[in-house]
Amino acid sequence: MKVHHLNCGTMRYLTTHLVCHVLLIETGTGLVLVDTGYGLDDISEPARRVGPARHIVRPSFALEETAARQVEKLGFHRDDVRDILITHVDADHIGGLSDFPHATVHVTAAERLGSMISPSWRERLRYRSAQWAHSPKIVEHDPRGEQWQGFAAAEELVDIAPGIVLISLPGHTRGHACFAVDTGTRWILHAGDAFYHPGTIDGRSRVPAALRGMENLVAFDRKRVRDNHARLAELRQRADPGLAIICAHDPTLYATMRADG
Repeated sequence: MKVHHLNCGTMRYLTTHLVCHVLLIETGTGLVLVDTGYGLDDISEPARRVGPARHIVRPSFALEETAARQVEKLGFHRDDVRDILITHVDADHIGGLSDFPHATVHVTAAERLGSMISPSWRERLRYRSAQWAHSPKIVEHDPRGEQWQGFAAAEELVDIAPGIVLISLPGHTRGHACFAVDTGTRWILHAGDAFYHPGTIDGRSRVPAALRGMENLVAFDRKRVRDNHARLAELRQRADPGLAIICAHDPTLYATMRADG
């Protein structure tokens, strides 16, 4: 499978530059997105769809950065996107859903429960229902029993394409997930917001204090977030060059993956 790396939302939190790292996967039956970043409707109605968070992370809201425009620039049609895999339902990860109204949206059952069905008061403040008001077709997943690289709660999404694996990794949100993609030459693990900065798992780079603070502030379960950091760090240490671990917002990891093709 061929994977394109897209930045679907440049942001700035205090003095820190962030991206929305989205994967566009070419499969034999159509295109698959992992997350969407911000969308066209977010740019048109930022107050309703993104809300007060836009004043904190200051998105660029650039038309050319939307997944819709980048898919078209690559020579595809938006309807070629058959499936969208969502790491979690925060606004900067699902804003582009309405740009692909015919795509099937895949999310963990726990994440849908905590965002769309029966959220706690904290979750009601966190999520923006306007972003799914177009009533997308949603498929819930509850992975358990299968394993992937030592993670016990995994599910290969064979109905989409062999070599795409959903891995349950709650902590940042109630039902946060990661997605692993077999490109044929290596695996790419898109860890969503399971970590914010490569220093969290490489043990060498300095993690900006602002990012540590934001990660703790928005975490649904801080202990699980810390446990996930340890698990991902262990995976990175024992992984061979055939595995790349990325997160959603770090510009350095994004630039590296873009350069690697």
